[in-house]
Amino acid sequence: MAIGVPSMELHRSSPLLSGGRGGNTCLQKKPFFVQAKRLVGMEKASTRPGTQESGQTKKRAPLVRGTVSPPLPVPGNIPRPPYVGTEYVPEIAKEIQMHDKEGIVHMRAACELAARVLDYAGTLVKPSVTTDEIDKAVHKMIIDAGAYPSPLGYGGFPKSVCTSVNECMCHGIPDSRELQDGDIINIDVTVYLNGYHGDTSKTFLCGEVDEASKRLVKVTEECLLRGISTCKHGTSFKKIGRRISEHAERNGFGVVECFVGHGVGRVFHSEPIIYHQNRAR
Repeated sequence: MAIGVPSMELHRSSPLLSGGRGGNTCLQKKPFFVQAKRLVGMEKASTRPGTQESGQTKKRAPLVRGTVSPPLPVPGNIPRPPYVGTEYVPEIAKEIQMHDKEGIVHMRAACELAARVLDYAGTLVKPSVTTDEIDKAVHKMIIDAGAYPSPLGYGGFPKSVCTSVNECMCHGIPDSRELQDGDIINIDVTVYLNGYHGDTSKTFLCGEVDEASKRLVKVTEECLLRGISTCKHGTSFKKIGRRISEHAERNGFGVVECFVGHGVGRVFHSEPIIYHQNRAR
């Protein structure tokens, strides 16, 4: 889930790999592009209270890209997802993945591993630590468990985890930039274990973080919990988005509409698509 601050967003113009309901698969290579987008009303979340310059509130320095190191190796005995070794991004699968009892056991194992890795990654968040160091630690923990880091090789993604600092909303690439006191960082972990993906993320505070950023993280987590509490048999998907967006807007934030929730299982991304905003249908 992404609740907005002024940002650089990474989009792809359209899905690169399409799998239809009938099982037919087509490959179509499309370019990536980066779009800069300022979200109205979110400036407050990116300022540091108490720092004044010429009567204006001083904003934190823009995020600066570091150097991206080469992808890390994965032992040959660890099974890979089918997209690894290609530069194609699979389209969100049209079929909703329904898991039987055995599938639920595998899903639980993959998700529990992802959760443990995420908790460990959070302990590494400190000033002067690079996101590349976090990537290396996450990579090792995943392969030591006999799993594959799902982001690695997904559409050419070069790293084993996504690390999104400050105004980078999601899917940030780990690099040589050191975390700074006052940063916030979302760490997005997905593992592929026994043919199933487990996917989870959390935003962590680095050092002494200003109150505006703390509030952004707090409200975002509250939105997540409200969305989860809505999930029960017979609930419409649109109600989840309504609960999320209503709480965000009630607290003076907005929802980033170009990012969505998704199904997960044998396929990394599938229907149902879960929008985070209030939709008519």
